[in-house]
Amino acid sequence: MNTTERVTVTLAAELVKGIDRLERNRSRFIAEAVEHELARRRRESLLNSVSNPHPETADLADTGLGDWTADLPDEGGLVDVAGGTAVRWVEGQGWVKETA
Repeated sequence: MNTTERVTVTLAAELVKGIDRLERNRSRFIAEAVEHELARRRRESLLNSVSNPHPETADLADTGLGDWTADLPDEGGLVDVAGGTAVRWVEGQGWVKETA
């Protein structure tokens, strides 16, 4: 359930006139504008994080997959390949049970 809260926001008179020219429901207009701005800032933050990763993350990325997997235990015993059901992808049908 979406709940709402009443907030008081002070805007320049010209901004209010501009909103009123475009939209009868000020609250909806402002809520959509705020949602848009929050999404823009989240994207900007993510792009900044990717461009400037934390030093530990950068070190891990530089390690490479081969070095990272070298520290993992052997597969023996981790996965029982006989315990599952063989399936294959069929276009238009999805995953179907493999027939022998």
